Amino acid sequence: MMPFLFLLLLASSLIHGYAQDRPNDQSSMSLVVTQGGLDFVKELLVNKAISSMIPLRLPNIEKTVKIPVVGDVFMVLSNITIYQIDVPSSNIKPGEDGISIIASDTSCILRMNWYYSYSTWLMPVEISDKGSASVQVEDMEVGLTLGMENQEGSLKLVLKDTGCDIKDISIKLDGGASWLYQGMVNAFEGQIGSRVDDAITKKLKDGISRLDSFFQKLPKDISVNNNASLNVTLVGDPLFSDSSIGFQVNGLFIERNVEAPKYWLKNPKISLFCTNSSKMLGIALDEAVFNSASSLFYNAKFMHWVVDKVPDQSILNTAGWRFIVPQLYRKYPNHDMNLNISLSSPPVVEFSNHKAKANIFADLTIDVMEGEEVIPVACISLVIQGSGSVKINGNNLAGTIGLDDFAMSLKWSNIGNLRMYLIQPVVWTLIQTVALPYANSHLSKGFPLPIIHGFTLQNAEIILSNSRVTVCSDVVFAEPNKLILKSLTYFA
Repeated sequence: MMPFLFLLLLASSLIHGYAQDRPNDQSSMSLVVTQGGLDFVKELLVNKAISSMIPLRLPNIEKTVKIPVVGDVFMVLSNITIYQIDVPSSNIKPGEDGISIIASDTSCILRMNWYYSYSTWLMPVEISDKGSASVQVEDMEVGLTLGMENQEGSLKLVLKDTGCDIKDISIKLDGGASWLYQGMVNAFEGQIGSRVDDAITKKLKDGISRLDSFFQKLPKDISVNNNASLNVTLVGDPLFSDSSIGFQVNGLFIERNVEAPKYWLKNPKISLFCTNSSKMLGIALDEAVFNSASSLFYNAKFMHWVVDKVPDQSILNTAGWRFIVPQLYRKYPNHDMNLNISLSSPPVVEFSNHKAKANIFADLTIDVMEGEEVIPVACISLVIQGSGSVKINGNNLAGTIGLDDFAMSLKWSNIGNLRMYLIQPVVWTLIQTVALPYANSHLSKGFPLPIIHGFTLQNAEIILSNSRVTVCSDVVFAEPNKLILKSLTYFA
């Protein structure tokens, strides 16, 4: 009865953006759960929710009934247990007030023990009998309306309405006197229906209360590595349409173990478009997402590395430069070299229609090794322009980058002027054979889209548009998940 809630755990995504330049009340990620996504989770989890609900024990029912000729008959129904629930038709629908979930044409089967006793003035000795009975509840409709709010950056679930409407009950007795059958029906039909209604409604309320507590305890940031986390604080309240639910998340990279700021946006607008409207889930990432990642890792001084091994190792000896920079070889003949690459500013990522581009600004320092001493001899400024592709790797958003063009200029030199046109082919080779393979080895792994373990994106479509990347995908349930199963036991 509660399938929608679990879909909310499917979502969140890579989150970055130039944090120092982006207003704090804006989000960098939009998430839309479509009607197809809601239907998928409903179909997947409604049976699990039902299976965790049964067997469902109901309170005993006692009643004294006056029967002509017989007199007062004391009757008890005990061990009343719902052991089967069938939901042939169910519907989940978003609306202005929240999410409505209705299970129609539902039926359930109960088993119970019955006992009666009576005595009359003709026969002062007490007469009693007992047996078992089965009860078939037909044409039952179970429904609830669930609201969602932003409570200090977390999702708050609000149960607005719930109920159970029963239209038909039939009782079949085993044992006992057949002449008492109609009396049993008349006496207990209404009470059995009321007990079923109360039990199912209480289970729904308890389940929602526990799930709300679960959502409130979810962290507002997700660890990416030892230095960075994703700020997944909700921005504004969820937005409901007649066919989807939209969320906005702050979506910036923050330092690890730094509390995620609390942001709210009064009137957020979900702008997320998928060319295939049947996809279950859509996640839109602003280019600020990627730029804040580069900014954070740049400030943490992770964008610096020393190249001491290359495919053509002769490049890392002054002898290999004797015709390119003769003065270097004359001053340091046959000396080993290192190439010290350090980004001079965070890389800038840009998206346009069908294109992903990156502008990288770096300093290439030439170091000569003399014994244990490292001697910087010259520094070249590089402006690298690359383009790439974005893809899904499992549940990760990954990609590759290739070299389009680059420009270079001498920043400083301790060995005199350098002829850039002679050095350019060497630098091109270094970028193609060292820098790009190194970058792509990390980009190909990607960043995790924080989807619950056990669910997997399937047939994902990636759309590059002006300033954003949109992932439109179906979702499959790949394997059992302890978190989901634990949540489902809230109904038990």
